[in-house]
Amino acid sequence: MLIDSHCHLDRLVDNDQPGALQPVLDAAKARGVEKFLCVSVSEKGYERMKNLAMPHPEVVISCGVHPLDIKDGFDPAWLAREAADEKVVAIGETGLDYYYSQDNVKDQQAAFSNHIELANRLNKPVIIHTRDAREDTLGIWRESQGNAGVLHCFTESWEMARDALDLGLYISISGIVTFRNAEALRDVVRKVPMDRLLVETDSPYLAPVPYRGKTNQPAYVHEVAQFVADLKQVRYEELLNQTAENFFRLFPAAR
Repeated sequence: MLIDSHCHLDRLVDNDQPGALQPVLDAAKARGVEKFLCVSVSEKGYERMKNLAMPHPEVVISCGVHPLDIKDGFDPAWLAREAADEKVVAIGETGLDYYYSQDNVKDQQAAFSNHIELANRLNKPVIIHTRDAREDTLGIWRESQGNAGVLHCFTESWEMARDALDLGLYISISGIVTFRNAEALRDVVRKVPMDRLLVETDSPYLAPVPYRGKTNQPAYVHEVAQFVADLKQVRYEELLNQTAENFFRLFPAAR
């Protein structure tokens, strides 16, 4: 089974009517994609995302506030209320981004800790965004005694990947791995154990080669999976089966 473990389907459509996502999902299904995790980034956009996703049983959702969106408001009470919904299979995406924002580091850290602590209470995994914040990301995960989670769209060093794996985290790979200047990331992918890998698009962003520069689509997770399979020197079907097994182990409520 081919799964897009991280996408923003609501950002691929302008129409809010039921069924607006159907063409996007149909295009992905034609490439073999059978499951989609649609990921929340803000309180403001959450309701629309949920309403678009809910008519589609193959789409599961998360609930959380991205570190770059907490400046627009972060209400822990709202998060706790919405995240408790049985339709929500994960908490996030949350985390730290010091590359784009260094003026609210403390707020980012507090929100990240809150997401982890809530996830622990609800027994749900955490979807983590991290950029230029290696030590703090893993440090807060340790301090908050994070239970289960994934570093999505991983672009960091092997040393960070190794430390994250030691903490029980999964590593998710996006289309960035296909970019010409991503050899360091390709080296990481070669080293990450098969049973801790996921694949994703992060659509509508970061379309893989040969679609780079275009709007990314969940259908393109096929290219990501094929590229990763080639890097790992395994059959495409083996990569699909293993990443699907990993996905459902990490997100059991997505079954």
